[in-house]
Amino acid sequence: MNRSSLIRALLAFFVLAASTYVVLTARPQLGLDLRGGTQIVLEAKDSPTVKATKETTDKATQVLHRRIDALGVSEPNVTRQGDNRIIVELPGVQDPREAAKVIGKTAQLTFHEVLDQVAAKPAKPAAGEVYLPSDTGQGFLRLAKPAMTGELVSGAEGVLDPQQVAQGWFVEMKFKGDGGKIWANITGKAACQPVNTPQRLIAIVLDNEIISAPQVDPNGGNQLCNLGISGGTTTISGSFAEADAKDLAALISGGALPVPVEVIDQRTVGPSLGQDAIQASALAAIIGLALTALFIVIVYRLVGLMAVVGLVGYAGMSYAALTALGATLTLPGLAGFVLAIGMAVDANVLVFERAREDYTSGRTDGLRRSLRSGFQNALSAIADSNITTLLAAGLLFFLAAGPVRGFGVTLSIGVLASMLSALVVTRVLAEFLVSRGFVLRHPGLSGIAGHGRVRTWLEQRRPSLMKHSRRWLLITAVAIVVAVAGVAVRGLNLGIEFTGGRLLEVSTAQRITPDQARAAVAEAGYPSAVVQASGTDDITVRTGTISDDEAEKIRESISRIGGGTELVRNESIGPSLGEELRNKGLIALGIALLAQLLYLAARFRWTFGAGAVLALVQNVAIVVGVFAWTGKPIDGIFLAAILTIIGYTVNDSVVVFDRIRETRNARSTDNLGSIIDTAIVNVLPRTINTGISTLFILSALLFLGGDSLADFALALLLGILVGTYSSNLTAAPLLLELERRYPAPPPRPKRPQVDRDAQPDRGAVV
Repeated sequence: MNRSSLIRALLAFFVLAASTYVVLTARPQLGLDLRGGTQIVLEAKDSPTVKATKETTDKATQVLHRRIDALGVSEPNVTRQGDNRIIVELPGVQDPREAAKVIGKTAQLTFHEVLDQVAAKPAKPAAGEVYLPSDTGQGFLRLAKPAMTGELVSGAEGVLDPQQVAQGWFVEMKFKGDGGKIWANITGKAACQPVNTPQRLIAIVLDNEIISAPQVDPNGGNQLCNLGISGGTTTISGSFAEADAKDLAALISGGALPVPVEVIDQRTVGPSLGQDAIQASALAAIIGLALTALFIVIVYRLVGLMAVVGLVGYAGMSYAALTALGATLTLPGLAGFVLAIGMAVDANVLVFERAREDYTSGRTDGLRRSLRSGFQNALSAIADSNITTLLAAGLLFFLAAGPVRGFGVTLSIGVLASMLSALVVTRVLAEFLVSRGFVLRHPGLSGIAGHGRVRTWLEQRRPSLMKHSRRWLLITAVAIVVAVAGVAVRGLNLGIEFTGGRLLEVSTAQRITPDQARAAVAEAGYPSAVVQASGTDDITVRTGTISDDEAEKIRESISRIGGGTELVRNESIGPSLGEELRNKGLIALGIALLAQLLYLAARFRWTFGAGAVLALVQNVAIVVGVFAWTGKPIDGIFLAAILTIIGYTVNDSVVVFDRIRETRNARSTDNLGSIIDTAIVNVLPRTINTGISTLFILSALLFLGGDSLADFALALLLGILVGTYSSNLTAAPLLLELERRYPAPPPRPKRPQVDRDAQPDRGAVV
């Protein structure tokens, strides 16, 4: 074993050992879409006195964390996103209404002396006077300026006195600093006033609403006059229910938000959806991997078997990297994890096909040298194809939001792990295997000692594909026109992520039809809601922006005719956020196209880039057109699929172009059309084998991955099928037509090198 092989073997052993340790000892962090719960996105707004900045948002994040801790939610997660947004994750919380009310309140707590009670609020109150509706609902209380704010309250707790259960729950407060003295002072003044008069009250105001106006010691006469309530504690009574007392205590304990916040996005996922998604994705991954492994072993025999071992290593490396980095595994992330298997297969197929070529043509001597040559010759195409996919994944991470970012993270990790798996782990195993005496005596078992059936069939027939280049381009043009017509005629069914609104999905105990559900929702007061069936027993309702209470009203209307309902998901996105996500999606697509074009311009001549871009446009247009004609939703998951398709299409085109350039350099005097035909024949087995391997995985996701992943898998299936056509019969024909019209300039003749040590020719004497 030479030095480079030894280094690769040690690296493979270290990576696999470390991955195995992490897999066995660590646990990944699951997103709420997999474990169930509620996610609320808040946006900090400017107040009249304070601007929403990074610093004030950080303070608001701390306040919200204290409030949620007081609510008793297990393992909550409160983080700042950007300069003015806060993401609150509440695992296990299925009814977000109460939580949203508590965490969204500004909670400006103040304590006031009551000056009087009036029947109506004056049109022009005197300076310094505050009129607020009484907590009893009778008239208004005229209040003095705040005597104390909530900043002097150290904590609060909802309490039920076992000796006075009939009086209900109350809130016990503790003061800090001078709070106890101030409270004793204002209660001492109130205790000097006649019993049962407004001046005997202390108004406790939360966000300009009187939550309680207790009378100071109504049964004690004037015993507390000028003394007040001392000891640094007090209670707020008011016959609270348990939930109200605990919510109020959470608001008081958390303190006041430095700036007001607005709920712009809210998602609730039922626990069954997360468990079903995990099981469905795991089943799809197992079946997809099994079918892919079987296919690879059948086609590439022993080296294929080593590639399968490498795929298992890829799965372990990806899982370990996700866990070690603390990345949150989301539903789209699971899809990215499974999809990256196709990238790992692609790298192996590229290597094995090149090794077959070198062995069959006699350019290398022996199996091991052919395999090494295959790795060396395929490295350029592998690097190019993975870089284009990483570009798309990176754009998802930086430009997308929500679960789609999780897809970008998982896909990026998967691509890097697939390269490490193919170029290190599989190489070490395959080189070791083909060096064994048994394999050397029976080279046919290796899997690289001869071409496969597809390549043999193509070699025998040698199709002249570029003879009909304009026919292929005409088919492309027709396909694009039909796709665009779908968008023009049917329009795009934009999801609420791009339009804003509410999406409610419930599972009914008894099966009901969409018409029955539609009638029930209309009777509840929402006749314009879009009601559809989802799965076997699920009903989805899509409306404009409505409140949590209105969403609950819709759910109850379906529950009455469905014998009860179970929440599957409840999503609410504000119109401003929907517009932002839509704009970000368009920007991501535009930058993706530009990034791929710039990369191709750097790697190839502009004519190559134009061909790849047309293939890309065709691929994206057809997928969008199919979704438009069928009315399927265009949402964030679809955006992830489209950006992945862009990476896959350019990946496929780059492999074809790499071979065209290589063949052209070797046969510079041949006709370009025949060069392209030869290049396509050489790479088509790789395209077909990689496509079939990936189709196994995506088909498993389509049929077994559940409704959440079905549309995602369908978009990618269409993208791969169209991409296989477009990279060979759209990009290549356009390249040929452009090269005929704009031929590459001939290479500059090399300047003859002067031998400076030679003596000048001074002539001869005859």
